[in-house]
Amino acid sequence: MLDILKHRTYRHLFLAQVVALLGTGLATVALSLMAFELAADDAGQVMGTAMAIKMVAYVLIAPLASALAENIPRRVMLVALDLVRAATALALPFVTEVWEVYVLIAVLQSASAAFTPTFQSTIPDTLPNEDDYTKALSLSRLAYDLENLISPALAALILLATSWQGLFAGTVIGFVASALLVVSVAMPVAEKSTEHRGVYDRARRGFRIFAATPRLRGLMALNLVVSLPGAMVIVNTVVLVQGEFGLTEQHTAMAFAAFGAGSMLAALALPRLLKRWQDRQVMLTGAGILISGLVLALPVHSLGWLLPVWAWLGVGFSTAQTPVGRLLTRSSHGEDRPALFAAQFSLSHAGWLVAYPLAGWLGSVVGMQITLLVLAGLALLALVPAFKLWPANDPSELQHWHDDLSDDHPHTAMSGRRHVHPYVIDSLHPRWPD
Repeated sequence: MLDILKHRTYRHLFLAQVVALLGTGLATVALSLMAFELAADDAGQVMGTAMAIKMVAYVLIAPLASALAENIPRRVMLVALDLVRAATALALPFVTEVWEVYVLIAVLQSASAAFTPTFQSTIPDTLPNEDDYTKALSLSRLAYDLENLISPALAALILLATSWQGLFAGTVIGFVASALLVVSVAMPVAEKSTEHRGVYDRARRGFRIFAATPRLRGLMALNLVVSLPGAMVIVNTVVLVQGEFGLTEQHTAMAFAAFGAGSMLAALALPRLLKRWQDRQVMLTGAGILISGLVLALPVHSLGWLLPVWAWLGVGFSTAQTPVGRLLTRSSHGEDRPALFAAQFSLSHAGWLVAYPLAGWLGSVVGMQITLLVLAGLALLALVPAFKLWPANDPSELQHWHDDLSDDHPHTAMSGRRHVHPYVIDSLHPRWPD
């Protein structure tokens, strides 16, 4: 897996991702502790609302940013957004009111909503070989998992010497280092469409591909399955550990680290597993693990039981999430890839927009056990359409007709309106082939 780091451009981009994620991880821990200081037992509500604001920014900003940035060099855009995120993180330690947290989170996450899909869409252009790209996806997942593992541990060490305000300094350093690494390499040039499309049409093109592709419609349902257990971990870990168990900030960091450790183990195993199993089998199995993890969390009454359950949820989270980039790349041409990644970013976070406030407010009002039951039930209901919408027979390409393209479009110009294409327009194909 590590041999792809010999590719200089990818190596710098991967390191940029790692340092930014470490900074983001410190900010997540700091935000949880800040919420507990500002709101005490209502910290779950504060976290749930803050994360809901984050999701609103992700849902609304990502597709528009992708469309507006189509003619902006990738490197310029990514560096500018990193600097905006660094400046916002620098202001967070000075807040004294809950509403100030919400405003800064809105700015920070709007920048992230523009940054992340743009960054993700550069990787398949940097590594066009599918095996290399699969390894890159696993490394990317591993980077997220290392953030979940290392950031809480690093936060625990920092908290021995300073208060939670000091954690935000690491966030600033991470974003600045990310900008410097992006500047240090030549970014791959995005493939541009020969058709002239307005901003609105470009913004909705990714959503049209999602609506037209059976495997991606199944992915939309899976996005909700993943978000419900994930929100439980992110929003309510601090409430469980420090509120119900009466433990310390360091124990909260340990719980986040357990989740990251499980996710990391799954990410290490996935490249080999994806050579034997189809993406559909792997991702649906991960969804099942997540639902079972919520059920296993019902009798949790101590940190000793919470840690293995959180690790199990981490395994499911990574298994369900890692292959997503393969699906998106397989379902688009280069010219549509940024729009499709932005659409996935937006659609996946629409699920988190529901899950975050639900986990926070339910946990605060009715308690953790009922919250776990509700989230598990909703995840199970979402898993049913994922099975039905994503056909077991899922070829990567299908010959079909392009009645919606002009005569000078490259597909029709090359071979007429009939063309082998990675995605399918359902209005022209009322049923998927058996």
